[in-house]
Amino acid sequence: MNTAENECVSETLGDYILVRLRGEVDLSWSQQVRRAILDALGAGSKVGVELSQVSYIDSSGIAALVEGFQSARGKSQQFGLVAVSKPVMAVLQLARLDKVFPIFPDAETARAG
Repeated sequence: MNTAENECVSETLGDYILVRLRGEVDLSWSQQVRRAILDALGAGSKVGVELSQVSYIDSSGIAALVEGFQSARGKSQQFGLVAVSKPVMAVLQLARLDKVFPIFPDAETARAG
């Protein structure tokens, strides 16, 4: 799969919304990612962000994830990261956010979580 092309797709799985990201989450489109996450939180009580096809994420992308997490927590909603790629996990670990976000290996586990 070509990860140079950015993609952000939301998929509804019952009461769970999965926001699938692909490519490089940087300043050029982190606002689109932020909007997709907040829209998903507005539409459902359980939201996951799948990051398996994300090859790079910068601070603006991390900020979009943190904002989603904080918004969900404020509304007692479930929010987690799903199938986190190695490059994204490295950034999360560097910022110690791997201890903050609920992280799930796959969408099925996240839905049950």
